[in-house]
Amino acid sequence: MANKKTAVVNRWFQLLAEEYPPETARFLLREKDQFANPVGHTIQEAFTGLFDILLEGGEAGSASRHLDSLLRIQAVQDFPPSRAIGGILHIKKIIGEELAGEIRAAGIPPEEIRLFASRVDRLALAAFDIYMACREKLYEIRVQEVKNRIARLLQKANLLEKV
Repeated sequence: MANKKTAVVNRWFQLLAEEYPPETARFLLREKDQFANPVGHTIQEAFTGLFDILLEGGEAGSASRHLDSLLRIQAVQDFPPSRAIGGILHIKKIIGEELAGEIRAAGIPPEEIRLFASRVDRLALAAFDIYMACREKLYEIRVQEVKNRIARLLQKANLLEKV
């Protein structure tokens, strides 16, 4: 699988990009400059790091930096949890579809494939925790902003003394 890293990561990115509206997906896939397309660059970097961790057999905790950068984007964009976490699970489909023949030819035992799938599942669970923490933080920020607006309105109406 390591030999196909670039192809797998590109396909993973493509599947995630296809979940966006068509114009956005085209932009994400076409624009390669990290400054013109910081979202695409961040997603690509996150998937590259996550794939390396999955191949090395690392635990979900070691992937938190990559998951965090990926899921912050999706939390801000109001992706529902199923869609945000579903992007992580695409890797199973890619491995099954794109590398099945090569896996058989290499004689990789089924238990290794199951172990890889299990690592992906743990990664998805960790991703859910990170996504929900991001969403909580966004809601806290929104609530605080509403409180600040109300306080300013009350001050303007002379219904609240300045603190």
